[in-house]
Amino acid sequence: MTGSSRRRHRVAVLALDGVQPMEVGMPFQIFGLHDRRYDVILCGQSAGPVETLHGWSLTAPYGLDEVFTADTVIVPAYGGSERDTPPDATPDVRDALREAHSRGARIATICTAAFALASTGLLDGKRATTHWLLTDELARRHPRIEVDPGALYVDTGSLITSAGVASGIDLCLHLLRRDCGAATATAIARGIVAAPHREGGQAQYVTHPPAPPNRTELSATLEWALHRLDNPLTVAALAAHATVAERTFARMFTAQLGISPIRWLTAARITRARELLETTDASIDHIGQACGMGTPANFRHHFRLATGTTPTAYRRTFSSRTFTHGP
Repeated sequence: MTGSSRRRHRVAVLALDGVQPMEVGMPFQIFGLHDRRYDVILCGQSAGPVETLHGWSLTAPYGLDEVFTADTVIVPAYGGSERDTPPDATPDVRDALREAHSRGARIATICTAAFALASTGLLDGKRATTHWLLTDELARRHPRIEVDPGALYVDTGSLITSAGVASGIDLCLHLLRRDCGAATATAIARGIVAAPHREGGQAQYVTHPPAPPNRTELSATLEWALHRLDNPLTVAALAAHATVAERTFARMFTAQLGISPIRWLTAARITRARELLETTDASIDHIGQACGMGTPANFRHHFRLATGTTPTAYRRTFSSRTFTHGP
């Protein structure tokens, strides 16, 4: 969909009994802010009340019939807390998810909803993730799935799974970035005060210790680095800005962000490159230098690793959009 004359992309949020209310709201908050492109609807197994985890009900205006024909289906966590193993999806839900997928819909799950998708068999032979407390159980119950216990989200193309609670925001922003480009996703992330981009391969917060008291100093260093991506930043330079030893800084960084400083810098540079490709006419080589990616060959290499495409192809796809970037 590249023009306003095309029909809007329909996102069906499928709330199952025991649903987590917070995760129901995520897709509405993120995709709803770009309502020129998306229609977001709430579905249940049937139209009517759906019991939430907390003992009160929400009302789903639609049933599974709307799931069959949706462009994207998002299933929030259900069936209890992160420590409880959710039941497999009921036969009618499994049929609806299979039918939607066979019609070309992409299906995304947040947290424990991976168990619902796993029960359809669609994830067999593919990578997937869920909340880290339940990855062993997912692998035990569905041994044909390659369960990644560390990823924030796993995107196999038409099937996307994510880890616990907050990673649902990362998943929705990732889908928005796929559809509309980095500039739109970043603008909407700012609007909801969320991190613009956390890579799917970034580690879940599994066994990291509590953040040290000088976390604010580290945040200031990240902001400092984001304004200097065109410079040849090193871990030593970041540590010097944070006024801590280099090894201490590296440990702090990984504990707080779940990713190494170098990987974070590379992801930040790619995000900046996406924005420049979408919003400027600067040459590919100039953008690579402005983002601190060094030689054109190095820039193209890292950009393809991160996005699966070339800078030129990415610009061709996203800079030609006719809708206005942002919410």
